[in-house]
Amino acid sequence: MKRSKRYRALKEKAETGRRHSLEEAVEAVKAGATAKFDESVDIAVKLGVDPKKQDQVVRGTVGLPHGTGKKVRVLVFCKGEKEEEARAAGADCVGFEDLVEKIKGGWLDFDVTVATPDTMPVVGRLGKILAPKGLMPSPKTKTVTRDVGPAVQALKAGRINYRTDKTGNVHALVGKVSFDTVSLVDNVRAFVTELIRSKPAAAKGHYIRNVVLSSTMGTGVRVDVRELTEVVRKGV
Repeated sequence: MKRSKRYRALKEKAETGRRHSLEEAVEAVKAGATAKFDESVDIAVKLGVDPKKQDQVVRGTVGLPHGTGKKVRVLVFCKGEKEEEARAAGADCVGFEDLVEKIKGGWLDFDVTVATPDTMPVVGRLGKILAPKGLMPSPKTKTVTRDVGPAVQALKAGRINYRTDKTGNVHALVGKVSFDTVSLVDNVRAFVTELIRSKPAAAKGHYIRNVVLSSTMGTGVRVDVRELTEVVRKGV
C-alpha cells in the first residue's frame, strides 16, 4: 500500500523499532496527531496466549480513571421497573422485544449493550448478529446484570470491554489526544494492570509481549514492555 508523505514523516519521527517509556510513547503519539479533529488514542497489546484454546481467551472489563473521551451509546434490554432505572442512568436505548426485532432488521446504532438476566433467553438469539461485532452482553463483562443503573453509569464514565482477537491481540481505546499526558498514562496503566490480572492460568511463558500506542491517523509507537510491566506490578 502506498503511504502519504505525512505518514512516512510521522513513521520516521516515531523511530521505528525503538521502544519508548510509556510517557515518551504518549508524547510521541500526541505530537504525531496532526489531524483537524480530536484523534482517538488506541492501544494494541500482543499477549502470549493461544486464543484457539478456550481457557486462554482473555476478556473482561476495566474502568479507565479518566474515561475514553468518547460518547458511548448504551442500549439496555430490560423490562418493567428496570426500564426507568436504565433511562435515569443515561441509557440511550431502552426496551426489550421491540429492540430485538429492530436489531434483527439490521439496526446497530449503539456501542455497547446491557441486559437483565430475565431477557437473555430472547436476547441470546441475537448472538450471530451481536457477537461478531463485540456487542453481545455477557456476565464476564458485567453487562448481564440486574443492576442496570450502575452498569450504564460505569459504561458512560469510561468502562470498556476487551477481548483477545484471533491472533492473540487486544485492542482498546484509551483516550483522546486532547487528554494531557498524565491522564493518558494513567489510563494505559489501568488497562495493562487489568490485562495482567486477567492472565489465564494456562498461559505459559512471557505474557505481555508487545505494546503499541497510536492515534487515529498517526503511526504506531512501541512501548518498552519490560519497563511498563515493572511499573504496573509495583503499583506506581
